[in-house]
Amino acid sequence: MASQVTNYQCPACTGPLHFVGSSGKLECDYCGSTYTVEYIESLFKDKNEQAAQNTSQTQMEGEWAFDTHTDWGVNMKAYNCPSCGAELICEETTAATSCPYCGNPTVIPGQFSGGMKPEYILPFKLSKEDAVAALKKHYHGKKLLPRVFSQQNHLEEVKGIYVPFWLFDAEGDGDVSFSAQNTRVFRQGDYEITETDHFQVRRAGSVQFQRIPADASSKMPDDYMDSIEPFDYGELKPFSAAYLPGFLADKYDVDKDACAERADRRASVSVVDVLRSTVTGYETVTVSGESVNVRRGKISYALMPVWLLSTRWKEQNYLFAMNGQTGKMVGNLPIDKGRQWGYFFGTFAAAAVVINLLMGLLG
Repeated sequence: MASQVTNYQCPACTGPLHFVGSSGKLECDYCGSTYTVEYIESLFKDKNEQAAQNTSQTQMEGEWAFDTHTDWGVNMKAYNCPSCGAELICEETTAATSCPYCGNPTVIPGQFSGGMKPEYILPFKLSKEDAVAALKKHYHGKKLLPRVFSQQNHLEEVKGIYVPFWLFDAEGDGDVSFSAQNTRVFRQGDYEITETDHFQVRRAGSVQFQRIPADASSKMPDDYMDSIEPFDYGELKPFSAAYLPGFLADKYDVDKDACAERADRRASVSVVDVLRSTVTGYETVTVSGESVNVRRGKISYALMPVWLLSTRWKEQNYLFAMNGQTGKMVGNLPIDKGRQWGYFFGTFAAAAVVINLLMGLLG
């Protein structure tokens, strides 16, 4: 028996609804009607609660049974599409998807029941078209990018995903010592004298942190998720499944304790950076000693909007991630080895010309 899911149908024509970031409303694919999140949430409240209850019952009864000779079904679950009745097979962390048969957005409310329910959601603000345009813009100005890459790479997939994040509040106390230097060069007769003054500087203080983000999905590259920050938390909304239609969504599979260590490291580094920013008036400043204590505070669970774009070129895949709220784009690009060496030798030759000119002037 497959677990039950739900989808959001237009009250006017029963067509599928999807959330549109630019309007902040749910729109119908067929008749063009628009509805507020609050209206749809109240309209489908009973349906969502029933679907969540059915899912929880199925999980408690332990009805899944896989062939012990294969691991195909490990971490997978089955759900029935409420539109066409097809059985959907997806990962156990999936909370929003679309039916491959009828195409309707599908939400699995049971994935966010009990302790799994996020406190907040940051709705998508940018569309799929915005993501594709941002990727093309990302290519421009890259001197070592092969010239034909932007024309010949094939965009394999564009997915809007609500990625689970833990948000950590904390306070960091720091006591940091710095070695600083100032250098003065002057002439005395026929001699050029370099005089260096050394200083020992100490700074101590406390820094308050609110909502340090750490992605809670093992499938998401941590470096990508860190790089697309920051998010504007001023636009956080209380969680509602009505924001999910039209996007994919996962529940967390990395618990808060594992993510807390990442948050501690970020807080510790930030405390040192903040204290370093107060050491001014010196030419060079290096950390000579530090003592930082991070006190953990409140932890929140939220879903953040991310566009993932996958391209393929010369039999290799390239993954890009874009902040679905701000449009910040990150990703690895191929390097034209010929242009790389040409750029190196061109820079080297220019430096050699400058050195020769200086030598001629000094001679």
